[in-house]
Amino acid sequence: MFTYITIGINDLPRAVRFYDPVLATLGFERRQMDDQEAGYAAAGDSRCRFWITHPFDGKPATIGNGSMPAFEAPSRRAVDAFHAAALQHGGTDEGAPGLRHFHPNFYACYVRDPDGNKLSALCERPE
Repeated sequence: MFTYITIGINDLPRAVRFYDPVLATLGFERRQMDDQEAGYAAAGDSRCRFWITHPFDGKPATIGNGSMPAFEAPSRRAVDAFHAAALQHGGTDEGAPGLRHFHPNFYACYVRDPDGNKLSALCERPE
């Protein structure tokens, strides 16, 4: 459905130190980077689908109240690893890994990156 998603950051080196290990838990790797942005792609995908970037208008990045990319995780263990890596690399907890009320197999976690952007990892497979 989406070609790509971007979120704003204020300190690219700090953001890369967060996103490289956190997204690696879900099979994403950084494929592109310059002084303004970094792009991540899933294994087997030739296109970066998730970007962290300084805002185009040159103003500081701010969080989107109600905005939250949710990354598909291949397993509940991957959700756990995503959450742990986020906390280890400067993120903050917004909801520990666990089942949610949305449906019986909705296993998710919620974190904020160092700039305050809210992220989720989600596995909908039974385990």
